[in-house]
Amino acid sequence: MAVTLDIADLRARQTLRAGNERPASALAPVAAPAEVVNLAAAKEDGLGCHSGKATMRAAAEAAGMSDTLDQLRKDYPTGPHDQPQSMCPAFGSLRVGLRMRRTATILSGSACCVYGLTFTAHFYGAKRSVGYVPFNSETLVTGKLFEDIREAVFQVAKPADYDAVVVINLCVPTASGVPLRLLPKEIDGVRIIGIDVPGFGVPTHAEAKDVLAGAMLKFARGEAEQGPVQAPRAGRAERPTVALLGEMFPADPVVIGGLLEPLGLAAGPVVPTREWRELYAALDCTAVAAIHPFYTASLREFSAAGRPIVGSAPVGHDGTADWLDRIGEACAVPRATVEAAKNRFLPMIAGALAANPIRGRITLSGYEGSELLVGRLLVESGADLRYVGTACPRTPHSEADRDWLEAHGVTVRYRASLEDDLAALMDVRPDLAIGTTPVVQKAKALGLPALYFTNLISARPLMGVAGAGSLAKVINAALGNRARFDAMRDFFDGVGTGHAAGIWEDVPKLRKAVASPRREKPAHDPIGEMA
Repeated sequence: MAVTLDIADLRARQTLRAGNERPASALAPVAAPAEVVNLAAAKEDGLGCHSGKATMRAAAEAAGMSDTLDQLRKDYPTGPHDQPQSMCPAFGSLRVGLRMRRTATILSGSACCVYGLTFTAHFYGAKRSVGYVPFNSETLVTGKLFEDIREAVFQVAKPADYDAVVVINLCVPTASGVPLRLLPKEIDGVRIIGIDVPGFGVPTHAEAKDVLAGAMLKFARGEAEQGPVQAPRAGRAERPTVALLGEMFPADPVVIGGLLEPLGLAAGPVVPTREWRELYAALDCTAVAAIHPFYTASLREFSAAGRPIVGSAPVGHDGTADWLDRIGEACAVPRATVEAAKNRFLPMIAGALAANPIRGRITLSGYEGSELLVGRLLVESGADLRYVGTACPRTPHSEADRDWLEAHGVTVRYRASLEDDLAALMDVRPDLAIGTTPVVQKAKALGLPALYFTNLISARPLMGVAGAGSLAKVINAALGNRARFDAMRDFFDGVGTGHAAGIWEDVPKLRKAVASPRREKPAHDPIGEMA
């Protein structure tokens, strides 16, 4: 059926609301003007996740979301293939919102998606509720869903409870053109942040963190440009600060602060922040350390604020030396002061690396964004690292890490797919595979020790002296398990494979091959995930 979403009508309603803060549903209907946005991609069976990325993307463009999708393509380019296999990217934005004080988060999407996202969020420790605005085909295509979202925002935006309300469009509302940009920017002093995080537009959950962090920084920068803003809880830092961009282990900002202290600097807030007022302090920095170099939207806001950006991080001996040099240049620290700091810290880092060696052939892959940093640390610890795969994109601020790794004989693959990671596993046959869940599963099926990157590797300190010896214990313990894997593989050899697969009441018997029944060609060609 042909359906329309009347954007002009929604704008007219917004104009009528000036001075009237009642929910949209309480307003008298306004006659629809002639111009409408045609949602041509909405089929009779409804537009759903099963439609495939190409169909969803075409629907979003037909629904007037071309500018949004174009910006996402520029900020988070795909390639060499379409998109890595990882969790729903919207989890990244959801996680950022749920970790902030006085911030409410509302999801707009299919119920199955919302269930999965909230389950995952609470599995990872979220301690607050997630708002949800349900919809059906009628409310989606007539624009009533937008009115319901607006009403929900007015109900939640209470200044006594919140500094900000975050509304996240998932795949179906984005594809249908639900215009979060038409929500009020502020309600009684509570900021309203509406973002689109479709799986067909944002490649990974790591980059989705930047979608929300960048939107918040943009809003906060606009507030700061208009006049005085709220100071951080602990007040402004006495020293010039370096803002830290990207989620990291809680001890790492403290370690970085220790490295900056001899330079006359201090560690600023970590972006994504834990409170709205920290956004102002982050923008008030002297320089930005792009620990996660793919936070493109956030970097754009820091650049607009005139803040210089330094890529990579103080990992290992070489990484720390280079990082201190570039921080010193960005913050105009005298050369002699930088050299004194290096002479103080580098011998300690070298000693920690020497005292905690790693001996073994390793492949490394993940989708958190710190894979190249971990790779540098492994190489300096003595590991024979052959491959680093990351689901995140190549950016100018990751070049130093890529150059260093490739100079040490490591193959670096950006936007690595599961097939890339498994091919490296089969080619290298490492003593230890560090990777995502399916990589770990495949390695263990082959009798190879393996560690899950997210929970066992990225959740450890990486910076400075603390990071230098942090990986050796867990990795050396895993490397020592090869004999146990060999014993288990020999013991269970043949179980659960071939004719012995499944549950049997009797002893399985090998049968001769039987021809499969002829299957008719389906009436239609499946697309997307149904293919």
